[in-house]
Amino acid sequence: MKLIVIAGARPNFMKIAPMMKALHDNPHITTILVHTGQHYDLKMSGQFFEELNIPMPEINLEVGSASQAVQTARIMERFEEVCLTEKPDAILVVGDVTSTAACSLVASKLGISVIHYEAGLRSNDRTMPEEINRLVTDAISDLFFTTSADADDNLLREGVDERKIFMVGNLMIDSLVGNLDRAMQSPLRFKLLNREQEIAFGKEFVKGHYGVMTFHRPGNVDDEESLRRLIDLWGEVSEKVPLIFPVHPRTYKNIEQFGLRGEIDKYEQLYFIESLGYLQFIHLVSQAQFILTDSGGIQEETTYLNIPCLTVRPNTERPITVWEGSNKLIKVDAIVPEIEEILCGKGKHGKRPKYWDGNAAQRIVKEIEKFYNL
Repeated sequence: MKLIVIAGARPNFMKIAPMMKALHDNPHITTILVHTGQHYDLKMSGQFFEELNIPMPEINLEVGSASQAVQTARIMERFEEVCLTEKPDAILVVGDVTSTAACSLVASKLGISVIHYEAGLRSNDRTMPEEINRLVTDAISDLFFTTSADADDNLLREGVDERKIFMVGNLMIDSLVGNLDRAMQSPLRFKLLNREQEIAFGKEFVKGHYGVMTFHRPGNVDDEESLRRLIDLWGEVSEKVPLIFPVHPRTYKNIEQFGLRGEIDKYEQLYFIESLGYLQFIHLVSQAQFILTDSGGIQEETTYLNIPCLTVRPNTERPITVWEGSNKLIKVDAIVPEIEEILCGKGKHGKRPKYWDGNAAQRIVKEIEKFYNL
């Protein structure tokens, strides 16, 4: 069997790393790694290949930055050429980024089997581009790997044959388990983006006495009034506990565009640092008292690490992290009181969901071999 594995954006890399390891030297499956280039700078892409020991892609589509429509079109056009040249039996797509949906569409129209890992996740919020990508991909996939039972239920409600659905665990947790010891050796010393200064673990911030933020959702950071409100709240929190923000390029661009740098500089313990590689980021998160976020994957990592996670969104496609884990959905106005609860020792904790044990990739390979009679 010839299998093309697709990587496109930062959230994909932690998922494909254990897959590429599990597929290495498989006697039944020949693997080709394709990087669409959706995330293309060093911190968002290249460094992850090095840190996670992912082999360099055989093919890079180099689509670069653009609007979602243009990016989708570029991926489809260039990936079609790859499929026509390589003639794969199947492609494996992960997650819910633009590359996931675009490559699935191309393969499906060419009669190539589509395997979707992280299938069935639903936020039921079609204002999120990721939700559209999830729905499109699952509508045309042939084999579905899920991370939790609620995802299975979603697929069954949508008419997917139960014989094609397999709950296998969580590849993000595979990467976390496999790299946590290495991550703990990575240095925690950072240059600040918003002022000429460095901060370091054990000095400005210490284990269990700081928070980490990640914010990049358009609804939170693309509107000047919303972003200004968030900065005020981040600042208020930072007066109670150091707050470290590895800034997403999109968020920092908007801060600059809206002229909000001065608002950030008012707060001495509000630390804006550049985007981090995987190992440093996991080290930073693992020692934090809490996480404040609007991101997706970190809800899973904090659930495994059992660290309180406050997700500033009205919904999540990963409800298992709320039902069983340490994640909590909150509104913007609840940020300060919720963090005050955590600082008083009342933060949410939970348990690790079924199969979140570091062995998802091996399960996936076994199911692929059985499904395709290899």
